[in-house]
Amino acid sequence: MTDGTDGPDIQVIRAARLGDVPHGFLGRRGGVSAGLVAGLNCGLGSADDPAAIAENRRRAGAAVLPGAALVGLYQIHSAEAVIVDAPYADEARPRADALVTDRPGLLLGILTADCAPVLFADRTAGVVAAAHAGWKGAIGGVTDATLAAMERLGARREQIVAAIGPCIARASYEVDAGFLATFTAADAANERFFTDGRAGRYQFDLEAYVAHRLATAGVSRIEAMGLDTYADADRFYSFRRATHRGEADYGRQLSVIGVG
Repeated sequence: MTDGTDGPDIQVIRAARLGDVPHGFLGRRGGVSAGLVAGLNCGLGSADDPAAIAENRRRAGAAVLPGAALVGLYQIHSAEAVIVDAPYADEARPRADALVTDRPGLLLGILTADCAPVLFADRTAGVVAAAHAGWKGAIGGVTDATLAAMERLGARREQIVAAIGPCIARASYEVDAGFLATFTAADAANERFFTDGRAGRYQFDLEAYVAHRLATAGVSRIEAMGLDTYADADRFYSFRRATHRGEADYGRQLSVIGVG
């Protein structure tokens, strides 16, 4: 993992395993938004000033792949992956949770605020992808769907590298017995991603679970960044932290990847 500063104050966190593939996990530093979402809020669904969001998204794209068209999704916590071959307007965003392309000039963007952003690349095939893996998408198979879509464009699973960006960590992710039961019903071995918390509560390791799904699917080169969105308020937005504080809005950070 490397941290770089691109532009005045924008911090671009890069995964060592993705190497020179244009990519970055961005937090809240270096943007123009103010108030509760101060910083580089790129969330189209927030109550932030649309002009500020547009400027933040422009800055984020320019920091990673200048001149590329940033494309995103209307994220629905699904296992849907779409192949993108041309730019489209924000209002035309597909309802899905993963983007895949082999076209230069496109920058695939995923928004998160505790969920896990996952960036993928097969350098040899020239195929990249970005996935939004909240717990629903993760257990539903969004990473599996992403890998299958990459293969349709010529990627080979044994060549794919994946990086899991900033997300809520186990120490910050308290869940109830019903949540645990959902995962153990799918696979009893999933219990290993939970540790005991307060009475009747558990701590869930989303990052480890996503890494497990990737490894089980045949991805052998996985980088987990180990960055907790909830615990680091200066650096990242967090839906759960905002909820616990009783705040009326929360920002979203952007994770992006493109074909070099």
